[in-house]
Amino acid sequence: MRASTTVMAACTILDPMTMATADEHAQEFSLVVANHRTQIFRFLLASTRDVDLAETLTQECFLKAHRNWAGFRGESSAMTWLMRIAINLQKDHWRNRRLQFWRQTQTNSVDLDEASEWLPNGESSQEQQLLAKERVAQVWHAVEGLSERQRTVFLLRYVEELDLAEIAASTGLSEGTVKAHLSRALTRVRVELGGRR
Repeated sequence: MRASTTVMAACTILDPMTMATADEHAQEFSLVVANHRTQIFRFLLASTRDVDLAETLTQECFLKAHRNWAGFRGESSAMTWLMRIAINLQKDHWRNRRLQFWRQTQTNSVDLDEASEWLPNGESSQEQQLLAKERVAQVWHAVEGLSERQRTVFLLRYVEELDLAEIAASTGLSEGTVKAHLSRALTRVRVELGGRR
């Protein structure tokens, strides 16, 4: 073998075929990131309500996925696999956050004005816009009061618009359990909102 066609790395010789396969995997993974990054970020932002934290967790999600890309068996969609990683990272974050009470929680929180701007807004008057912002704040407050599972299922359904089967695959729960958590979450949110739908 000629030196120009081999690469010496960590005492391993890679032939051109191995290098081509590595390039293909890198390109394939780049497409996965391009196709799913926004949705993962949006879920984590809705879960944490902190732009910087959501960005950090999104990067961690794709870093973990990249490290384990060769082991991805394709038994589920790449989106389902990535969402599962994101959910686990979110759970780890909340678990660690409980232990680190000195962390500031509101420093980089998403402003309610910003959150209401993400929603479609066909209203034109100042009063209607203010009412919409108040409704958004009420919904966020109600969602914060949900259990971790209920909150995750609720956000996956209504923020990410996943169907029940996708939520079940992403969370590792059965569809029946997803339905039960979603039903309880909706009931609690409606009660918090005074029976509004």
